[in-house]
Amino acid sequence: MKKLIKYIVILFIIYVAYTGYSIWTYGANNEDADADAAIILGAAQWNGTPSPVFEGRLKQGIELYKKGQVDFLIVTGGTIDSAEDSEGEVGKSYAMEQGVPEKDIIVEDKSLETEENLYNANTLIENRDIKSFLLVSDAFHLKRAVSIANERGMDAEGVATEYSAYESLETKLPFFFEEWAYYVGNQILKVFR
Repeated sequence: MKKLIKYIVILFIIYVAYTGYSIWTYGANNEDADADAAIILGAAQWNGTPSPVFEGRLKQGIELYKKGQVDFLIVTGGTIDSAEDSEGEVGKSYAMEQGVPEKDIIVEDKSLETEENLYNANTLIENRDIKSFLLVSDAFHLKRAVSIANERGMDAEGVATEYSAYESLETKLPFFFEEWAYYVGNQILKVFR
């Protein structure tokens, strides 16, 4: 019995280490992918201006659009506390300022977390000819986001923003460990669902 427990613990440690590595490297070298639409995952707005994290994601999504890798941008994010505008609306304004036509921007403005972003975005496109997605976010967020999208039956790949606000190890590590914990926790909960 002790040997079995020991093997289970060792396997769990290997699994956790592997997921950490896969989260750290996920989405790298995927900038040439294409799909029907890019879902730009929200990340806060400050008085009508995208936060640096959200702006980095928006820049990457707009770049995908301008290169012809996607036909539509889906900007996501609801309204937090007493904010006047939603992240989605701020994202739309930013994209339009960068030359993306309004007709090619879909706004999801109800969600406050990744799972809601994806569920609501997928609901918005039900009557459109949009079948595949590039999820645009910071690298450490992508593995979990793509996993959630795939669980919902979405044909999704991740594209890490090259304009991430998480540049130093001091800013990267807390975000990485948070996403690592979320991902491992979600995978463990799947076993019990």
